[in-house]
Amino acid sequence: MEDNTDFITESLESWVMAKAEQWRDHYENNYEKTHDEYYRLWRGIYAAEDKTRQSERSRIISPALQQAVESSVAEIEEATFGRGKLFDITDDLVDEETVDIVFLREKLHEDFAKTKIRKAVAECLINAAVYGTGMGEIVLEQIKEMAPATQPIMDGALQAVGVNITERTIVRLVPILPQNFLIDPVATSIEEAIGVCIDRYVPTHTVEIEQEKGVYKKVSLNTSEFDIDLEADHELVDQPEDKVRLTKYFGLVPRHLLINADNEEDEEIVTLTDEAREDESYYIEAVVVIANGGVLLKAEENPYMMQDRPVIAFPWDVVPSRFWGRGVCEKGYNSQKALDAELRARIDALALTVHPMMGMDATRMPRGFKPEISPGKIILTNGRPDEIFYPFNFGQVSQITFAQAEALQRMVQTATGAIDSAGIAGSINGEATAAGISMSLGALIKRQKRTLINFQESFLIPFITKAAHRYMQFDPEHYPVKDYKFNVVSSLGIIAREYEVSQLIQLLQTMSQESPLYSTLIQSVVENMNLSNREEMVALIQQSGQKSPEQQQAEQQAAQEAQALQKALQEAQIGVLNGQAEEFLARAKKYDAETKAVPVKLETEQIKTIGELDSDDERNFKQRVEIARLAIAEKGKGRDDVCE
Repeated sequence: MEDNTDFITESLESWVMAKAEQWRDHYENNYEKTHDEYYRLWRGIYAAEDKTRQSERSRIISPALQQAVESSVAEIEEATFGRGKLFDITDDLVDEETVDIVFLREKLHEDFAKTKIRKAVAECLINAAVYGTGMGEIVLEQIKEMAPATQPIMDGALQAVGVNITERTIVRLVPILPQNFLIDPVATSIEEAIGVCIDRYVPTHTVEIEQEKGVYKKVSLNTSEFDIDLEADHELVDQPEDKVRLTKYFGLVPRHLLINADNEEDEEIVTLTDEAREDESYYIEAVVVIANGGVLLKAEENPYMMQDRPVIAFPWDVVPSRFWGRGVCEKGYNSQKALDAELRARIDALALTVHPMMGMDATRMPRGFKPEISPGKIILTNGRPDEIFYPFNFGQVSQITFAQAEALQRMVQTATGAIDSAGIAGSINGEATAAGISMSLGALIKRQKRTLINFQESFLIPFITKAAHRYMQFDPEHYPVKDYKFNVVSSLGIIAREYEVSQLIQLLQTMSQESPLYSTLIQSVVENMNLSNREEMVALIQQSGQKSPEQQQAEQQAAQEAQALQKALQEAQIGVLNGQAEEFLARAKKYDAETKAVPVKLETEQIKTIGELDSDDERNFKQRVEIARLAIAEKGKGRDDVCE
């Protein structure tokens, strides 16, 4: 059996800090230097290590990358918060009542507004654009809500004015800078990592308040050496001193270390061998808080009902198989450096061409003379001044640097996807044509939509879901516990919306106002506008599109009359057809009766003919009978031919 002495003597805080230091070394060796430079370029802060050449004297930093960052962030922020509503909720299809959904949505929006979630999300977007990855911590906080109220006293004769105080739990989003975030280097997401650390300085009084509430253990806080790498702003000369290094760990820890951390000093220590005998996993999901690198303030099993980690992160642009993403500063880094080198070289050249320089004969200058030039100064020379002094310069600065600087600025816009109104027209074909602008905006919108979808699926929806679950767990009086699905109500950015409005207006010009689609297109145009009374205008458009009760009643009556008329017409047509059928039947009966009457008539005529013959002459009588028969036969044959 292996020796488990190291495991027995190891504490939970030492295990966590060992992980944290290992992950910090990986971050410092691979990302810290570039992240610091991205921060300086975005802020416009000059540093000696940012020189592009040794002889460089100018310290100017072009604002092109600053514009790219702010424009890109503004587009995503406008697309997320521009419509007012941050998200929507879908319930089970079987559930026909939507009152609970409406209540939960409005309650979450109200609480998000109180805790300033929009401001925190905007800061996370800035971090993602500058450093490549935006991160935030979901923090639970106990607050006291105070509201002015009145209460009747003295049997209602008077009203006492005061304040109602209600204690409740709220959810906040705290942005995290990359130097304060540590993660397993082999992990590509927070869920895949064994754990994550948030390592940063916080004011001392915040830790002491949590100790008074019983959230943290009441132990003395040891002092530790300040680490400049953990500071939010490395460029500050005078850093604050009244602070505590707070390390929060969310993730898997060995089960026996967590049990030993909760045990008192006189309780039995659980060893690895004892733990291995149990049918439980080696790791357990836990929350550990350490102060100043060695003082354990809190250690407990994950208290959240969904067993999720209260940390969310998203990359601005995904880099395959890497947690850290690619931001706007990284995309435009090379173009920005080239643009800064061009501008600094021009400014350095201006110092040699604009300011006058003098050459002089040092052998003919008075002893002790200071070679300085100033207006009104008298210079003593041993001879003619025009023979001793010679003004000269190094020529003129080439005008081509202006065109080069403009081209480099367009390269920054091309690399980052951020574009302003001056660069839209010539970004595709160099001309301000409608087709060129359309192609430019199409490419721009596609790139921004990628970032928007990535931000929603990796950051915004997980945050809303986790916040709702925490409200359901710790504030069930206001939030019903159900399985809801959250959908982000996002839209296009401001540039994309303006482009869509122009397309809708062109479509409106091709149809008349009587078209059923006209009011729908008008409503779409209004919805894409950033107006203060947009909701009221949309409601009025929808109301105008609906018919009044009188119009609906008139249309219903006209429809009934048309239906009755159609029924009468059908009945008349059926009567006509029945009459024609009866007429055809009567005619057929007539023809049948006439056919049967022909033989009777022939016999009658034969008898009549025979009666007309003379009875005296028998021979003549027989002849006449034969002749009559032949005549009758001929007549009958003629009738048959006529009938045929």
